[in-house]
Amino acid sequence: MLKSKVYFNNQSIQLLEQISGTKAFIVSDGIMDKLGYLQKAVDFLSNAGISSVVFTDVHPDPDVKVIADGMKLYKDSGADVLVALGGGSVIDTAKGILYFASKLVETEGKNFRKPLFIAIPSTSGTGSEVTNFSVITGEDGKVCIVDEFIAPDMAILDSTCIQHVPQRVVVDTGIDVLVHSIEAFVSKDATDFTDALAEKSIKLIFENLELIYKDINNADARDRVLNASCLAGMAFTNAGLGINHSLAHAVGGTFHIPHGRSNAMMLTAVMEYNADLAGTANGYAAERYAKLAEMLQLPARTKREGCVSLIRAVTRLKSVLGIEDHLSALGIDKTAFENALESMAEAAMADRCTPTNPRQPSKEDIISIYKKCY
Repeated sequence: MLKSKVYFNNQSIQLLEQISGTKAFIVSDGIMDKLGYLQKAVDFLSNAGISSVVFTDVHPDPDVKVIADGMKLYKDSGADVLVALGGGSVIDTAKGILYFASKLVETEGKNFRKPLFIAIPSTSGTGSEVTNFSVITGEDGKVCIVDEFIAPDMAILDSTCIQHVPQRVVVDTGIDVLVHSIEAFVSKDATDFTDALAEKSIKLIFENLELIYKDINNADARDRVLNASCLAGMAFTNAGLGINHSLAHAVGGTFHIPHGRSNAMMLTAVMEYNADLAGTANGYAAERYAKLAEMLQLPARTKREGCVSLIRAVTRLKSVLGIEDHLSALGIDKTAFENALESMAEAAMADRCTPTNPRQPSKEDIISIYKKCY
């Protein structure tokens, strides 16, 4: 279950002045450095009597080389506080460093002393500040690490940190929140508690994502989308995800598509498959989608109508946000896509997110969904 303590509201980054420790290892990126938030974190930690070592060589879709470079610097630092300041890639990198550093120390026959782990997101999308998930790019594509050990101890949601986010990142990360929440809600492991988190997150996204897409300076909407991201993270770290993420991991890793955009491209086709719209539309997933439609006050007199209404609402939101309809619109070559279908389908079948999907797919099902998305 979730163990992260969550702090929120504008300027909550100042809470760094109140933590205990001697040395911090800060994982961030050049953007947060350029915008001045990295220096703010260093200064607040200094006010708490904590010196800092900074690692900013992070890039989107972090790979094993980045993790290895960061891990060496982390081990040499002797830090007892680990701070991840940035987007999902930064937080995933910090988690990867923590995970593999602990494994390395264990192979040396020593006890690993876990640092206080603080995550401060600069995008409102991944929910990684409260999850036990980390996605790392290896030689054979993206690998999903799932371990309670890497869940942050403390999450600081300061929406001033996301006010300089480019519009396309706002879109990609915001839709990622929606996918997290929908998948958690229809997961086989969903509970009353994860349902409450997912429902609130979905409602906040439909009410506020379009607002910050049009005006990132809308502080109220910005707060709520960031809160929605965290709520979604709480939901899926306990309920799990589904094949939307499995397919997105594989296609994103193969064709270097940002994670949120990959998820967005899969969403409606996966919902149609899970709900069995081509068949009876009378199963568990269809019932759950219809409940979400009712919550959003969409037509849902039957399960099928509720599913169709929800899918139309998602399609409309994607259109308003300027998200492409199909993978081909991203410039992916058809022949290259077809040649990658088998390997992507196999990777999706083996993905850690697939077991909790409400409908268990065959490899042929996965290939069919990919073709529809293309």
